[in-house]
Amino acid sequence: MPLQVFTAVTGAGWESALVGALDRADHGVTVVRRCVDVSELLAAAATGTGQAALLSADLRRLDADTVTRLAATGVAVVGLVEPGDDRAADRLRGLGVARVLPADAEPDVIAAALREAVAGGPVTGRGIADPQAALAAPGPGAPSVERAPGRGRVVAVWGPTGAPGRTTVAVGLADEAARLGVQTLLVDADVYGGVVAQVLGLLDESPGLAGAARLAGAGTLDEAALGRLAWAVRPRLRVLTGLARADRWPELRPHGVAAVLEEARRVARLTVVDCSFSLEEDEELSFDTAAPRRNGATLTVLEDADTVLCVSGADPVALQRSIRALGDLRDVLPEVEPLVVVNQVRRGPVPGDPRAEIAGALERFAGREVAFFLPADRRATDAALASGRTLAEVAAGSPLRTELRSMAASLAGVPQPAARRVRARRRAG
Repeated sequence: MPLQVFTAVTGAGWESALVGALDRADHGVTVVRRCVDVSELLAAAATGTGQAALLSADLRRLDADTVTRLAATGVAVVGLVEPGDDRAADRLRGLGVARVLPADAEPDVIAAALREAVAGGPVTGRGIADPQAALAAPGPGAPSVERAPGRGRVVAVWGPTGAPGRTTVAVGLADEAARLGVQTLLVDADVYGGVVAQVLGLLDESPGLAGAARLAGAGTLDEAALGRLAWAVRPRLRVLTGLARADRWPELRPHGVAAVLEEARRVARLTVVDCSFSLEEDEELSFDTAAPRRNGATLTVLEDADTVLCVSGADPVALQRSIRALGDLRDVLPEVEPLVVVNQVRRGPVPGDPRAEIAGALERFAGREVAFFLPADRRATDAALASGRTLAEVAAGSPLRTELRSMAASLAGVPQPAARRVRARRRAG
C-alpha cells in the first residue's frame, strides 16, 4: 500500500512539480492532501488518513508545538528548504524536524526519507548540501551542525501547596550561588502565581520565560536572545521573570520550556527554577482532543532537572502535605529522586527537638532523609520582601542566609564558605 502523505509547502514554485513526481506509482507515495496552512494540516492529521507530512521552512505559523502535535497524531515529518538555506534547515531542526532535505532533491530521495521517518529509523546525517546526507551516515571528520549540549546544571525548587517558601528558597539559592562566583540563572516557572519578579523588585510585565518559550517555539532561541530576555540583577545573576498573570499559562508549553532549559545550560553554570506545586495530569478528563497542559511546564522542569528540591514547611500540616506530594511525585515521575529541604524550622509547632522529630517523620512516612534544614528568620525575610532585595543585602548575618549559602555551595559544587567550615570543625571537636 502506498505511503499516505500530506504536503504543506504553499507558496513554493516547485510544489506542483514535486507533488506530481511523488505521486508516480514507482515511488510508493501518494499525496492525499495539499494543505494551505498549519490549521488545515493539523485538521487533516487528526483524521488519521495520512502517515507523513512534507513541510517547508517558510510555512506560516509553523512552530515546535505543530511538530509535536503532528507526532502525537502519528504523522511523521520531513522538512524541505531552498537549496543552500542552512538557516532554514537549522530552524526546522530546532522545531523538532529530524529529517531536512533541499527542495531540489530527487523524488526517490524524498520518498525514501518519508518512509524512513514513518519507520522511525535513526537520523544518521544532518547536512543538506547533498540530498543523500539526510539518509547516509556522515564520513569520517564530517562536521556536525548539531549544537553541543550545555554543561550547566538545573536545580528545580518544588514542593506542595501551602506556601512552604519555595520562592524564598529559589531566590536565596540563586543569589548565594552568584555571590560564590557561579554564573547563575533564576527562572520563574510557576504557572499558578509566580512572584520572583516582585520579590526582587523587578518589572513583572517583562516577557521573561514566556518570551523565551515563544522564541523556542519558533526555533529562534539562542544564547543572545536568552540574554536579552533575562534581567541582570548583578554581574553573575540573571533572572527570567514569570507570567504576569496566571491565566497566561498556555504560553508555557512543555516543549518550549524544555528548549529554554537546554539553552540555559549553555549560558549559566547553575540554573535555579521556581516551580508550581501541582503534578496533576487530568486534561484527558475534560477534552477529547489534544489539550494544553497547565502542569506540563512543571513536569517538564522536574523531569529535565539534574536536582529536584522538595521544599517542605516545618509544622504538622506542611509535613503531611509534603509526604503526600512526595508520593505523588513518585507515581508521576518515578525516576526523579528529590532532595528534601525543610524550611522555617523553629521550636513550637513540633514538640521536642524539631530537626530530629521532622527527620524521623519524613524517614518513617516518606522514606526520605532530610538533605537541608533551613531555620525560620521572619525578621530577615520580612525586611527582604519589604525592600525587594535579597537576604544577603538586608541581613547578611541571618542564620537562614548562612544555611542558604551553604546549600548553594553544595549544589553548585564549589567550596563551602569559610565561616561554615569553621563551624563544622568546631562541631567535630
